[in-house]
Amino acid sequence: MSNNILKKKGFFSNLFSRYLSKRYLSIRVVFILDLFLSTLSSLLVLFLAESVLKIQYESNSFILLCCILSFVFFGIASYITKSYKVIIRHSTLFDMFKILFSVILKELLFVLFLLLVPNNLGFLVNLYLVVFDFLFTFIILLTTRMLMLVVYYFVREHLGEKKDCINILVYGTSDRSIATLTRLGDSTLYKVVGFVSPNDFDLDKRISSHKIYHFRSQQEFNNTVIKLGLGGILFTSEIEAQKEQNGLIHMVSEVGVKALLIPSIDTIEGSNLLHYRVREIKIEDLLGRSEIKISLDKIKENLHGRCILVTGAAGSIGSELCRQLLGYGVSRIILFDNAETPVHNLRLELEDSCPGLNFIPLIGDVRNTKRLDYVFRKYRPSIVFHAAAYKHVPLMEENPCEAILVNVIGSKKVADKCIEYGVEKMVMISTDKAVNPTSIMGCSKRLAEIYIQSLGLAINNGTVNGHTKFITTRFGNVLGSNGSVIPRFTAQIERGGPVTVTDPRITRYFMTIPEACRLVMEASAISEGNQIVVFDMGKPVKIVDLARNMIELAGFVPDKDIKIVFTGLRPGEKLYEEILSTAENTIPTSHELIKVARVRQYDYNDVNTVFEQIKSLANDVNIPELVKLMKQTVPEFKSNNSDFEIYC
Repeated sequence: MSNNILKKKGFFSNLFSRYLSKRYLSIRVVFILDLFLSTLSSLLVLFLAESVLKIQYESNSFILLCCILSFVFFGIASYITKSYKVIIRHSTLFDMFKILFSVILKELLFVLFLLLVPNNLGFLVNLYLVVFDFLFTFIILLTTRMLMLVVYYFVREHLGEKKDCINILVYGTSDRSIATLTRLGDSTLYKVVGFVSPNDFDLDKRISSHKIYHFRSQQEFNNTVIKLGLGGILFTSEIEAQKEQNGLIHMVSEVGVKALLIPSIDTIEGSNLLHYRVREIKIEDLLGRSEIKISLDKIKENLHGRCILVTGAAGSIGSELCRQLLGYGVSRIILFDNAETPVHNLRLELEDSCPGLNFIPLIGDVRNTKRLDYVFRKYRPSIVFHAAAYKHVPLMEENPCEAILVNVIGSKKVADKCIEYGVEKMVMISTDKAVNPTSIMGCSKRLAEIYIQSLGLAINNGTVNGHTKFITTRFGNVLGSNGSVIPRFTAQIERGGPVTVTDPRITRYFMTIPEACRLVMEASAISEGNQIVVFDMGKPVKIVDLARNMIELAGFVPDKDIKIVFTGLRPGEKLYEEILSTAENTIPTSHELIKVARVRQYDYNDVNTVFEQIKSLANDVNIPELVKLMKQTVPEFKSNNSDFEIYC
């Protein structure tokens, strides 16, 4: 007996998932049903009037005529108001008003007919018939719609349920949260069992039969998890998750329930619906940044039809720049990097994403002048994004000459080729570590900035012939980049710890790779050239807090399940980083998150002379004299926790 019941349930469940959940009733069925109900309502009114009010009609043909007119008039009214063009399960108050207007229009047509074709019933009786027909028709149509909804949700609840569905609570009671209930209505993976409010005044209220919860304590949350068989809390925006990272998300991590995120529909980029799917919250979602909006038209105008050269194309920033360039109508992308396998993989990825675009993968080194000359001479790029660099602070403290040859001399060679071959714009990717540098890496990037800026000034002054616009972009740490702190923490957590943090006081600015690349392209479009552009990085994040949040998101308790160990500052490392983002030392631009830095200007001839000396010292691996000259050229360079502190 029970097997038969299960089989029947399985049949109806499949029927529901295949048909009813997607298209409950077609608009044609709804239209015909509404016509039938309208005609039935009119017939009932006529019979009730005859039996209760003792109204005598001329003949049965009068009743038949009224039914036909009811059918026709409501058909006309419904066609005008489009009241039948509705997905029943998504009905709103507006749809109810459509029905009301349809019924009103039907009765107006009836009144017009009665005026044109008088009968012997009298004005008062005709008025009664019209009024009661209006009430009966509207009530019956509205009741039918409501019954359809009840049946739909009953069937979905009892026959459309999947065994592996995760029971979730939706965070918040806003319109977006309520809309999420609809978005997940047909999901076979998630089942909404209620809402959770950050405020206790919503406690025990209901939204669409779903209870609203508010948790004052961990124990209260734990009890609800057991009671509902709860598998996750679904947030509808990163901002909500950020507000709750020390509250609800902490509760969630304590009991192993998933913290989930469903992005809003306006965050979908192009046709990439992967952004639309429910996913687990990542640490990047909790870092307190609002959505960065860019001027797509300006960027497209700047890039459309251009041949683009990206140096360091296989790196974190370079590869993401290449991905984003796909959407702006560029004619060709030159992928220039010295890393063979990453370039190959990037090429395959881009060809799959955009098979019609011309990708040129080139293996080369920015230190090789002849290789650069070949690339510029053969492909004649219009815009160059210079992302090639050595970036790891402790490693560059140990290898200062290589940092100089790549970050300084390599950048100089790329810039010089831009002048030689008439490139429109060169955009150099710099770093916040170039501000008051305390490391070889930071100083090397500042030296590159100095050369690029001095070259731009020389063009403006007529000292150097050329028309290339040079733009330097400066921002902080990039989340998820190669060798960054988050992949390292993730690997340490997976190993069971400990998670190593250099100092409990250390803070850093963070930005996601896509955010950084979008702002780079925006800066290239709006900058007038010969500028150092800085990005508003938001609030600095304590690295120890970042570590604790990552441990909790992984379902562990910091310092209990996984230890946090402090190892001390590494050579060249700062406690606090700077980006020159205050109003006193920056100039605003048309984008609120992009500003132009006020920095010291250098004479090109002087810089060129010094750079020849720096190049010679780096090639000779004369580290002491090299570091001394770097500190003379960049007086604000003060080595921190480094062997180079003795040099001044």
